[in-house]
Order: sequence, then C-alpha cells, then structure tokens
Amino acid sequence: MTYQQRVEEKLKKLSNDLTILAIESSCDETACALLKGREILANVVLSSAKEQAKYGGIVPEIASRMHIEMIEDAVQAALQESKVEIEMLDGIACTYGAGLVGSLLVGLSFAKAFAYTHGLPFLAVNHIRGHMAAGYLSDKNLHPPFVTLLASGGHTAILYTKSFTEFEILGSTRDDAVGETFDKVARVLDLPYPGGIEIENLAKSGTNTFKLPKIFKGNGFDFSFSGLKTAVVNAVHHAKQKGEKINYADIACSFQTVVCHTLAERAIEAVKMKNCSTLVAGGGVICNSYLRQLLQDKGKEAGMQVILPEKKYCSDNAAMIAMEGSIQLQHKNIAPLSTNAMAYIPLAKKGKIIE
Repeated sequence: MTYQQRVEEKLKKLSNDLTILAIESSCDETACALLKGREILANVVLSSAKEQAKYGGIVPEIASRMHIEMIEDAVQAALQESKVEIEMLDGIACTYGAGLVGSLLVGLSFAKAFAYTHGLPFLAVNHIRGHMAAGYLSDKNLHPPFVTLLASGGHTAILYTKSFTEFEILGSTRDDAVGETFDKVARVLDLPYPGGIEIENLAKSGTNTFKLPKIFKGNGFDFSFSGLKTAVVNAVHHAKQKGEKINYADIACSFQTVVCHTLAERAIEAVKMKNCSTLVAGGGVICNSYLRQLLQDKGKEAGMQVILPEKKYCSDNAAMIAMEGSIQLQHKNIAPLSTNAMAYIPLAKKGKIIE
C-alpha cells in the first residue's frame, strides 16, 4: 500500500483516546512526549540551555547541531518510558513553526520520516497553538468556551477560545512580547540568560518602589511593552552615567509588578466581558510564580476558575504539542509530508488565528 492508503486505513480505526507521539524542536530544547487521551505517558526534554548560556542567548547553529545529536535519544527515551509500541500509535505530531528554522527542520524531518516509515498520520502543529492547548493537560474536564491568556517569548495575547478549533483574538501586543521584554530588561540588569527566572529571583529581595510607567492600554485588550522596557533601560543608563548607585532588586520587583498586574487584570476583564467562568493561561511567562499567584488570587476574587498548566508544561515541551496534535487528528486535519518549517507565523490573519 502507498503511504496515503496506510494513513486512510489508520484513520478508520481511531479510538476515543488517541495515542500521539510528539516532537518539539523550535528553539534550544529537544523534546518528545507520548500522550493517550489527555494522559501523559512520557515527557522527555533534553536542553542545550547551559551551552547557550555561555553566549548570553540562543546561537541557532549550536541549537540545530544539538537537536541532531539528541533527537533520536529523546524519541527512544519517550517510547521506552511510556512502554508504547510503535504499532499502538495513532499519529505523530511535530512543531512546524514558529521558531529557529534550522532547529525546526531537524524535528520536522525526523517526524515526517517516522510518519512515512510507519504509515502514521502526520500532524503539523503551530507552537503557539501548543501553548494554548496545555490547559487541557491540567484539567481533563476542561472544554471550551473560555478565555486564554497567552504569554510567551514571542507572543502576548488574550483570546476567546470558542471551541477546540475556533479562537477570537481580543487583544495582542503592539510591539515586544512579554517574554522578550523580560529577557531584554534582564540583560540591562546584568542578569544571565534566560532572563525571566533571573528577574523573578532578584525581585524577591526588592520592593515595588521604583517608579515605572504603566503599560499602554488602547482599545480592547492590546498591550505595548516598549515604553516600559525603554524606561528601565534609560533609568539604568542615566544612573551609570552619573555614577549613582541603583538598586537592581527594586527595579526587578517594580518591573515584574507592573507587567504581572497588567496581564492578570486584563485577562480577568476579558473573562467578565465574555461572560464565561474560566480563565486558562499558557506560555513560558506563566512559569513566573508571582504571576501565577496573582492570577489565582484575582480569579478567586472574581469568582472564576483559573487553570494554570504545571510549570514544565508552560515552557517548551512536547506534551502540549501532542495535545494539540490529538485535537488536529480528532478533526482529521492531517498535514502533507511536504510541510515546511516556518520561522514566523503571525498570530492572526484576516481576524482568525492561524492554524
């Protein structure tokens, strides 16, 4: 039989609890996961972050080379941990964008070859859609509709999740993403990469006493972080030029406070506006403990349910890609093996979120 015929035969035999193998290689982490229904059977993450930290950020060529070295080990480890035989798989999912093209191509090439060899449906997943699907891993009873707060290194947005496949963007960033802003501020404060966790740790010893501008709020739920970032940069540079001492811990605390309160308050506003009862959050910035507590507290005050994925499912991982892949397979959204890597995928086009 041809590959297409094998896939069609597989689609005829799908069960309710789909078993998905997923690969995520959009940046510096090589990840593989096994998911059955919403149960995570294995979640392997092999990171090159320590190697990248030597250079103060991600070096694309190093990331690509390390993906090549680690991807087979990651897949084998996930299969062994889950005790799932390849014949038991219903499909294979992989991130096709957005991210570093070289890194994406490693995972994508492996996944497509795996799908072809074993006659499995191939599921191409938008990395951001993966972050949005992570909430389903935390609450097995979660179903739309609900409001989603997306806060990552590349995107910041508030969305109304109408169904498993329909989304309405209520607001997004007009310039920098919140995760990118954390990293840039961390660099100004002489903190190592990755900057988000470093700012969070430094902020614990500071106080919210440093005067910083409020984050832009236009019509709806849009964000703009450039003014806040510039204010921090200028404050530090001016102090250095004058030979003045400046308390970096207070800056970190004040910066984190402004950002997190803005994210939480606008997300809660959106839930009220949409007259629903649930807020779900996703993306690497949701690892921030201060933000997590703030979302829980404000959600409780407003009488709504707040669902936060475990921190390991907020940062880049393959379990969230498997979850979104499972949704794609349930809706028979099978990708062609000609699917290519995309460095950038806009959040929306003509008012609708990109698949």
